[in-house]
Amino acid sequence: MIDSDFLEVVKADQKMMHILKIIEDLPLKDSWLAAGAIRNYIWNLYSGLPGFDSETDLDVVFYDPDISYDQTLTIQETLKQSYPSYLWEVKNQVYMHRHNPETSPYRSTRDAIRKYPETATAVALRKVDNRLELFAPYGLEAICRFEIHPTPHYKASSKRMTVYQERVTKKNWQQRWPQIRVFND
Repeated sequence: MIDSDFLEVVKADQKMMHILKIIEDLPLKDSWLAAGAIRNYIWNLYSGLPGFDSETDLDVVFYDPDISYDQTLTIQETLKQSYPSYLWEVKNQVYMHRHNPETSPYRSTRDAIRKYPETATAVALRKVDNRLELFAPYGLEAICRFEIHPTPHYKASSKRMTVYQERVTKKNWQQRWPQIRVFND
């Protein structure tokens, strides 16, 4: 899938555009819909399912050192109350490096996304001034082929690779999408 083709599919999807508009209207710096929300959307499309599904967390990621961890949780709760039909997960990337072994603090949302465990998860989308912006540092091709690979950041550390392998096992994506293939390269 070419990036522009993917963006055209998203533009035609009223639910996805509604979600992106909600995120755009939040007072958050450098905010994106990311990770599983985008990955699962693509896997659903390639499986002949509707792109958006109500079982997928909507991962809203942003980067703002002026917003505390507790304030981030408040933003998440406000979204859950305002839009209860969606499964909101809001994460300020300022704090998220702590969840990854041997990882320095992130410098931006894009920096954090590049260092997510899997290349298929390292993808984000946002709406800015009536245009869509896609950030896919490892491309969409492997996602469209249902391939799971560790990101370079994870491959560079045996501790992070252990986390990657445990995560892939725990997520068990093959149960929902049997065509998925997992790689440790």
